Amino acid sequence: MKKEFDYLIVGAGLFGSVFANEARKKGKKCLLIDKRSHIGGNLYCENYEGIQIHKYGAHIFHTSNKKVWDYVNDLVSFNRYTNSPLAYYKGEIYNLPFNMNTFNKLWGVNTPAEAKARIEEQRARYSHIEEPANLEEQALKLCGDDIYRILIKGYTEKQWGRAATELPAFIIRRLPFRFTYDNNYFNDLYQGIPVGGYNKLITALLEGCEVRTNTDYFSDRSYFDKLADKILFTGCIDEYFNYEFGALDYRSLRFEHEYLDIDNFQGNAVVNYNEREVPYTRIIEHKHFEFGTQPVTVITREYPKEFTKGDEPYYPVNDKKNSDTYRKYSEKAGQTPHVIFGGRLAQYAYFDMDDTVEAALKLTEQEL
Repeated sequence: MKKEFDYLIVGAGLFGSVFANEARKKGKKCLLIDKRSHIGGNLYCENYEGIQIHKYGAHIFHTSNKKVWDYVNDLVSFNRYTNSPLAYYKGEIYNLPFNMNTFNKLWGVNTPAEAKARIEEQRARYSHIEEPANLEEQALKLCGDDIYRILIKGYTEKQWGRAATELPAFIIRRLPFRFTYDNNYFNDLYQGIPVGGYNKLITALLEGCEVRTNTDYFSDRSYFDKLADKILFTGCIDEYFNYEFGALDYRSLRFEHEYLDIDNFQGNAVVNYNEREVPYTRIIEHKHFEFGTQPVTVITREYPKEFTKGDEPYYPVNDKKNSDTYRKYSEKAGQTPHVIFGGRLAQYAYFDMDDTVEAALKLTEQEL
């Protein structure tokens, strides 16, 4: 008997929504289910006094892929927001990424030649390290003391929950130095945020598709498996296979939102807090993503945390143990022809939004 749907899509985040949009265009009937109370996954925004609050952390769309940029712009309008985060350390503000403004603040240098000379001078102290044994040695070899101590060490240790001397060197393969007075964090050709927030993008993608929120696939997977010819699974791949090869490790985040009766808290959308003693890694002030002029503001403090069951998994821990475990799950997924695995959790990888859109479009080309 023909099943009710062509595709059951587990997860109404960006990957599943792009796939659903393309499948609908091809005449396929899709059902999306999501255990959360809303669509959009981590892109979900909550409106407060006209301010779009990024409930799961800052999301800035950036890409050099014109096909991807045109695709999302056909659905919603994007503003001209440029990501230019700041770093706070012991009462001082520094520009990110590392550029001439940063070097001028650190050392008082004015020219690229002066900045390069200062960096080389500091790096030279660690030239004796041939094979860095940990992240600290790798970073010191790449940039020297000042940049490492002020702009890398504390932030990285908070993000990963352990000392830099206990972290593998491969986490920092290179450090991008820009010898221009340009605070644009990304090198991509296109950058911005949907006017009115990311909910508009997801809603546009899911037009004409059936969506059920507050619906957990694992609450009755035998029932859901019978609804469609094929499944697109965007959740955790280890959970799908009942942790047969062990659980994959993640880092998680906790968000603390504060609503303030002032018009401007920090003057920038994102400020990193680099001191190890400050428990949060950054403060986001959401109104600046859309150049808001409201008389009130909302800030979010972002706290890294160890992942435990029930938390949202954000960052994969791509060490050898987890890579080996994921490889086993990936091989098993290849032997499950009625299920497609896609997205950051199913592929145990950190994807930017443009990577997610591109991968979902590529999958639809293969599938449809």
